[in-house]
Amino acid sequence: MNRNAPADMTSGGHAPPHSLPTTPGGGAYILRVDACLTPSETVHQASVLCRNGLIEAIGSFDSLTAMGGDVPCIDMRGYQAIPGLVDTHLHGSGGVGVMDAGQVGDLAPMSQVLARHGVTSFIFTILSADRGKMLQVAESLAALTEADLPGAAPLGLHYEGPYLRVEKRGAQRENYIRAIDLGEARELLAAGRGKVRMMTLAPELENSDQLIELLLEGGAVPSMGHSLADETAVLRAVDCGATRVTHLYNGTTQLDQRNSGLTAVALVDDRVTIELIADGIHVHPVMLEIACRTKPLDRIVGISDATQGAGLKDGLYYLGDDRVEIANGWCRRYVDGRLAGSCLTLDRAMRNLPKFASLGTEQVLTCFTRNAAFSLGFQDRGVLHPGKRADIAVVDKDWNVRMTIVGGRVVYDARTAELPENWVK
Repeated sequence: MNRNAPADMTSGGHAPPHSLPTTPGGGAYILRVDACLTPSETVHQASVLCRNGLIEAIGSFDSLTAMGGDVPCIDMRGYQAIPGLVDTHLHGSGGVGVMDAGQVGDLAPMSQVLARHGVTSFIFTILSADRGKMLQVAESLAALTEADLPGAAPLGLHYEGPYLRVEKRGAQRENYIRAIDLGEARELLAAGRGKVRMMTLAPELENSDQLIELLLEGGAVPSMGHSLADETAVLRAVDCGATRVTHLYNGTTQLDQRNSGLTAVALVDDRVTIELIADGIHVHPVMLEIACRTKPLDRIVGISDATQGAGLKDGLYYLGDDRVEIANGWCRRYVDGRLAGSCLTLDRAMRNLPKFASLGTEQVLTCFTRNAAFSLGFQDRGVLHPGKRADIAVVDKDWNVRMTIVGGRVVYDARTAELPENWVK
């Protein structure tokens, strides 16, 4: 049974965002803004020349007009351009759950909701399930990474399990958590058809070193999480090549004055990249501040960990096999109230982080753009530079998204979009 509950994209006179007028100029245009955050620097009174899905130049409007020839202008003066946001940990959005998405039509609402919130690229995150289900989901989603979606574009797959520590499984079902099976792991990689970008594993499990080696050979980033690993196990895994931690503090060891485990090592080892959920629910703001003060900036990645109901109004949705309730910013398993992912959108996380941690505007932006893309090997996006993909979000002074451009195509424009009634306005 398909449990996706897509937003009603057509009733009540509401048009989906991608039905808005397409990008002018046959693939070439100038985007005119008050400022362009690259994100490492801010260019004031900037314009961006886009052609054939790429950024050709950034400079003054007059200079780009001379360079670009007779091309149209998208006038967004009063706003600023930032790189499109990249969500590397996502279970669903817009009424779509990753575990139940099997065709392009299933993904359209999720892609559109993500674009509405400034996300231009994302990674499908697959929960632990039985072998057959995980293989089936991976094969379906791998094929869909090449699909022409109406909003944000998928980049690949993340297996969050099944080789986790059962005591730290979070909202994942205990019966799906299992010992490392290298044969099964090879099948999971093969099912991903070269699109597996990451796997979360508990590094204290037997055969974790061999699994890390297998993932690296397959081009996937080994990420440590849902774990009770002590310092010895963590350092061994890092030495083997596991240099990422899945949603730090959630599903990892607590900080302790007499013991060092996954969380402590992740904070002080500069080889390790950490994911952070900045919703004020998963992690206390002081703990976020500790992480941001401790880690080098390029080792911090902001994620959503969003589930099916993200971007929609409060209600009942699914996370894998389980019913979840979204209410007042929380996403909980309906049966027992256990925290189960989030209903966070990435633009909200970006707005939240400066309230919780002492990072400047450019630093915060880096965590959700360049760091997210580069940490999984995508060097063609996450920054606004000539030669990079024209993945751009246009935001106001409060970082509310006003326009989203994916591969040079305008997929959301707040000036003309009419949002379906069950979307969060």
